[in-house]
Amino acid sequence: MEPKMAQPLPGIMPDRLPEGARAPADFDPVALAKTLLRATRAGTLGTLDRNTGHPFASLVNVATDVDGSPLILTSRLSTHTANLEADGRASTLLAETGKGDPLAHPRLTVLGVFTRVERDSADEPRVRRRFLARHPKSELYAGFGDFSFWRMAVASAHLNGGFARAADLKADDLLTNLAGAAELIATEEAAIQHMITDHIEATRLYATRLLGLEEGPWRISGLDPDGADLAAGDRTARLAFPQRITEPGALRKVLVELAGRARGA
Repeated sequence: MEPKMAQPLPGIMPDRLPEGARAPADFDPVALAKTLLRATRAGTLGTLDRNTGHPFASLVNVATDVDGSPLILTSRLSTHTANLEADGRASTLLAETGKGDPLAHPRLTVLGVFTRVERDSADEPRVRRRFLARHPKSELYAGFGDFSFWRMAVASAHLNGGFARAADLKADDLLTNLAGAAELIATEEAAIQHMITDHIEATRLYATRLLGLEEGPWRISGLDPDGADLAAGDRTARLAFPQRITEPGALRKVLVELAGRARGA
């Protein structure tokens, strides 16, 4: 009896690449995918139409949980929520925008299953805080009875970084490893408030000197072992740490080191 073949991951590329095709040497698909995941504030949500099974595309605001799992906030009045209630399988397309041909910019499709985050669950306060830190205006309606947060359990992802820069990724490639980081996660909110209250100038330098972004009221909106999420009004960005950190002392050290690097830039 022949062994049963493993089911392929959703979204993988067809086996049609020319023989000998290679990605450029400077292409780091994992780093680029993680940046797109953390830095993109809105994307296309693909759900399965509950009546016919047709793909249904809609626009949603997106944030991430501590491990990078996509978070959305939807109303029960919307079609995509009704679709998710019937079948949680979905995808989110996160695309970088800019001048010129839109297809010249990188984009990431994340595939998985969305599950509603119940209001009385232990995860809801953290999910709510992280989403609203990325989308403060959503606080106007996040408390309405017909709105709920949803969290994706990532199955796989597909990155298109431009010509000859495509890659299939597993969930472990994309998500942040939280092993040993419980203390860091528990103190995230306090650390963010400390940076906003006492070190807003350092955050501005992270954005302008290290990331090359334009001036603005930059603040940290999220922290995790891999890096920091930055926001300034409608602009968002990702500051990757030079090494993985798992506890508050290491976080303080890396933020000080990055501030020093920014001031010397």
